[in-house]
Amino acid sequence: MAIDREALNSLKIDRGDERGDAASPRRWLWIGLVLVLVAASAAAFLWPRTPEVTVALAQASSGKGGPAAVLNASGYVTARRQATVSSKVTGKVTEVHVEEGMRVEEGQVLARLDDTQIRAQLALAEAQLAAAETARRETAVRLDEAKLNLRRTRDLSGQGIRSVADLDAAQAGVDSLAARLEAEGSNVEVARREVAVVRQQVEDHAIRAPFAGIAISKNAQPGEMISPVSAGGGFTRTGISTVVDMASLEIEVDVNEAYIQRVTPAQRVTAVLDAYPEWQIPAHVITTIPAADRQKATVKVRVGFDALDPRILPDMGVKVAFLGAPEAATPADAARATQVPRAALRGGAGEEHVLVVGAEERLERRAVRLAPGSGDPAEIAAGLTAGERVVIAGPADLVAGQRVRPVSPKP
Repeated sequence: MAIDREALNSLKIDRGDERGDAASPRRWLWIGLVLVLVAASAAAFLWPRTPEVTVALAQASSGKGGPAAVLNASGYVTARRQATVSSKVTGKVTEVHVEEGMRVEEGQVLARLDDTQIRAQLALAEAQLAAAETARRETAVRLDEAKLNLRRTRDLSGQGIRSVADLDAAQAGVDSLAARLEAEGSNVEVARREVAVVRQQVEDHAIRAPFAGIAISKNAQPGEMISPVSAGGGFTRTGISTVVDMASLEIEVDVNEAYIQRVTPAQRVTAVLDAYPEWQIPAHVITTIPAADRQKATVKVRVGFDALDPRILPDMGVKVAFLGAPEAATPADAARATQVPRAALRGGAGEEHVLVVGAEERLERRAVRLAPGSGDPAEIAAGLTAGERVVIAGPADLVAGQRVRPVSPKP
């Protein structure tokens, strides 16, 4: 009996289709997971992230008694009397008697130059003076002798023993010696002045302090050349030492010309050295220099210390607060005032504002009014309440209404 193979094949079960149908759900599951991950990555990359900002709390003003500051400025400690001491002549340094930090008195010898040649000239001038004085004394003796001869000749002429010609000759001799004595007297005076000039030149080889003070530098050593003018390139010094009169220390500050009207003569000032930030030094306005700097738009103000202290040194950086009248600020204003770090302020002068972190961590733009003379921290007279959070650091493109993630400043 013949077997129909086609019929038998038609009775077989196709296992391949079953495997395909079973693998199909798993394949679609993996595809879905991949699409979800891709979408999440794209969303994380494209969706705007919440920026991180550093915030600080607005603090209530301390409300300290006394006059409030109407203007703040910074400057440097300067000395009204300060000099780099040099010589009047060019010469080689042989002695240096000054060191940095040494107290010197007016007229004290700080250094000496080689004066060998000038002392030889002084000896020559003194010898010439001695010779002139000797010649003058000789002429004086001869004049006395001529006067005696004239007296005798006059007596003998009166007796008819000597002629009139003899009398005239004796008179001429006296007049001639008198004129010579006068000329030699002038020569003696010239020689004396020459000696004085050379002695002054010898004295110029001793370099003295022009006033009492403290030596803050030592600029030359024995063996170096020194000159009152720059000469010889870098091989010639132009000064021995710099002396500062510590009793003449004061403060010079540059005040913006837009606020110079807040400065008045004898106005009270509080100064704080950068080196001693906790030390408030009482001071006062000496004067305002009546000229403005057109490049910086500032006016220079001189401020004097009420009392000097050894800790105050020349060229120290200093911050000053010009104080107003005690009644300038009312207690109510002081109660409303708050303080924030200067970094929280944004906008130009007259348009100051801060970014406040409000409800739902969203930013709010708040216009504020600064108290006169506000420094750092800035004194806010109006527009802000103590306890509010203000942004002091963050991205530059922050806008009002934006959600942020506030963090505290790092210690």
